[in-house]
Amino acid sequence: MAEDLVCPSCGQSHRLEERFCSRCGMPLVLPGGSSTEAARDETHARLRKIRPEYADGPLVTVAGARHQAEAEMIQGFLLEEGVPSVLKRTAGFDVPDFLAAGPRDVLVPETGAELARELLAEPEP
Repeated sequence: MAEDLVCPSCGQSHRLEERFCSRCGMPLVLPGGSSTEAARDETHARLRKIRPEYADGPLVTVAGARHQAEAEMIQGFLLEEGVPSVLKRTAGFDVPDFLAAGPRDVLVPETGAELARELLAEPEP
C-alpha cells in the first residue's frame, strides 16, 4: 500500500488524494522525500509563499498607497503572510505621465481580505 502524504511544515499525515494540509495549508509531500524544491526563479519563489486559503474570490480593495514603491512594500508585506495581491493605479491617475508616480490601490482575493485589513490596521496605542 502506498504511503500517506505529509505536510513539510507541521508534519501532519494526510491521505493520498489530498493536496494541501488541512491544518496549515501547505502543499503535501511524500514522506522522506525532499520537502523543499529549490525555487526556479524569483517569480516561482514568490508564488510558493501564497497560502491557498487566501487566494479565492473576487478582488477587493484593502489599502491605498501614495505611490508605486509604497504599494510594492505593502504587497511584499502581505505576501510574507501568504496573502496574494495585485496593484492597480487609482482611477484618474492612469495616464502615461504617472507611470511610477501617483496613488495605487492594493487588491486581494476576497478570502484574504479580512487578514490583509487586520495586518494593515493601525496599531492601538
